[in-house]
Amino acid sequence: MKNEQLPDVLVLGAGPAGMAIASALGKENLKVDVLSPKGPEEPWPNTYGIWGTEVDQLGLENLLEYRWKNTVSFFGNGSSEEHHHENKPTKHLLDYGLFDKKKLHSYWLNECNDSFINWHEGWANEIKFEKYKSTVTTKEGKVYSARLVIDATGYDPVFLKLRSSEPVAVQTCYGIVGSFSKPPLEKDQFVLMDYRSDHLTESQKKEPPTFLYAMDMGNGKYFLEETQLGLVKPFTMDELKERLEKRLAHRDIEITSKQHEELGLFLPMNMPIPDFRQPILGYGGAASMVHPASGYLLGNVLRRAPLVAKAISKAMTDHKLPTMLIAKKGWESLWSKELIRKKSLYQFGLEKLMRFDEKLLREFFECFFKLPKSQWYGFLTDTLSLKEIVNAMWVMFLRAPWSVKKGLMIMRGREFKMLMRIIFPKI
Repeated sequence: MKNEQLPDVLVLGAGPAGMAIASALGKENLKVDVLSPKGPEEPWPNTYGIWGTEVDQLGLENLLEYRWKNTVSFFGNGSSEEHHHENKPTKHLLDYGLFDKKKLHSYWLNECNDSFINWHEGWANEIKFEKYKSTVTTKEGKVYSARLVIDATGYDPVFLKLRSSEPVAVQTCYGIVGSFSKPPLEKDQFVLMDYRSDHLTESQKKEPPTFLYAMDMGNGKYFLEETQLGLVKPFTMDELKERLEKRLAHRDIEITSKQHEELGLFLPMNMPIPDFRQPILGYGGAASMVHPASGYLLGNVLRRAPLVAKAISKAMTDHKLPTMLIAKKGWESLWSKELIRKKSLYQFGLEKLMRFDEKLLREFFECFFKLPKSQWYGFLTDTLSLKEIVNAMWVMFLRAPWSVKKGLMIMRGREFKMLMRIIFPKI
């Protein structure tokens, strides 16, 4: 029934998700192959932020390039008077870090090599499912088989089928790394969200809100990024660039040198969970693991890889178990009923936030960050249980002003349907 030469798992993709799950599977003594278009040495294009507590718990703090203790957000309307109360920061009192992506890449590459992962280059093009194996053919005509295939090819997966075709909200951002005529933020400061809107016209304030995500990178260099949280019809790069430039001009700040432009194109925030009734497993963005409320992915990818790998390894001890049932065990580990309910709750929350105007959104976040640190941090990092999330949201609702309460209570569009998924998850 089992071919001894057949790899246990073929992972598609060599990004953070692909390497994380491949390494975890290798540590379970499974035979793992990885297929990616440009091989494992190809540099990762994206940057990855993470909260200090989270990276410390993962034991990867030595892989950070930057770490900030002065972490703040701004939820006032803003004022040209520097010390006006509308410019008062919300202090998060929690470290935030940015990974050195070269170190992070090298770390996972070494982890995979320590587990004797086999690497192959090529574009996955076709897949054929049989009872006890799956076979992938590349565009170049090469053929690779394994008992199980894991699609970790990102937000537009090659083979995975999604559960529904509902509109997907995406996060977009335009950022620059450069120098400025005067500091755009305090020394050694990290700004998670700056929703001040005094630089906008009244008509612009009626448009979907955007915020500034910013950090002091030292030696007179700063990273500033105008970000739109999530929209089905997102802003264009030109619109975000114009908003960032207008924000700076309002505070008499000029860009004196531009070292790099960051074009954050269309990060899906509320992708539907994949259909579990298929003989293939997904991981990372392909498996809808991005946090709908925050856009964070890496922490979840790193925490859940060992659990999913153990479930797959245990299933594979039965050499007569069909591929479909191995994949089923993987899906059950990756998306338990509780995790599906949490995902539905996050998606419901994002749907609400997308309907809020800039004033109501500022009021919402001001209330949210008044929660105990353990609650708002756990919500953003997806480390709270469902019961803990519901409790945190109930506490916030009770403390919120009437405007926020009203915004949360009124049901529009598909919100009621999404709320029902929290109670009745479809497994």
